[in-house]
Amino acid sequence: MERTITVRGIGTASVKPDYIAVTLNIVSTDLEYTKSVENANKRIELLQKAVISSGFAKEDLKTLSFNVRTNYEGETDENGRYHNVFAGYVCRYTLKLSFDMDAKRLADTLTAISDSGANAEFSIQFTLKNPEIISEELLKSATENARRKAEILCEASGAKLGTLLKIDYDWTDINVFSASAYTMERERGIVAAGAVPEFEPEDIKSRDSAAFVWEIT
Repeated sequence: MERTITVRGIGTASVKPDYIAVTLNIVSTDLEYTKSVENANKRIELLQKAVISSGFAKEDLKTLSFNVRTNYEGETDENGRYHNVFAGYVCRYTLKLSFDMDAKRLADTLTAISDSGANAEFSIQFTLKNPEIISEELLKSATENARRKAEILCEASGAKLGTLLKIDYDWTDINVFSASAYTMERERGIVAAGAVPEFEPEDIKSRDSAAFVWEIT
């Protein structure tokens, strides 16, 4: 009867973020469909000018999504009956601006965006330009961790680790974002020039696992 040992290796990795992703949202509401879209497009043009002034190309500002929906608000009439009333069209753009890690450039870009008059909502994530970097580290770490565990178990039980027979690995989503939050108090979306701080984001921490089966003698 073949004797085997199955060990789950846990891989961990900590990598310094080298890429910044700024997500921008433009929301425009109007009773007329055309005006809601036109107003949004005007604010997009202001954003484009802002990123160009920060040293980017117009094409660097990517559109992730665009949609227009109808908006209804609840209202009670004089008889106390509740019903929905058409309140206009809501046009929403989601855009993304990504660039190599540079805290000073991020500060300058956010100031330009906030001063543009586009009144865009934004969120910032620190990530990796090449996510495969952390995936490879995790797999190597998981493999080394499993082998160490297997060797310790064999040594403690008087067995000897033999041939690797099988590896079970389920592909999962790996965290490629820093936990650092870049937030600020804003009034009507405006950030004063020089008010955006420079800082160093926390390393990206991830983990992954795989099961290894060895023959033991």
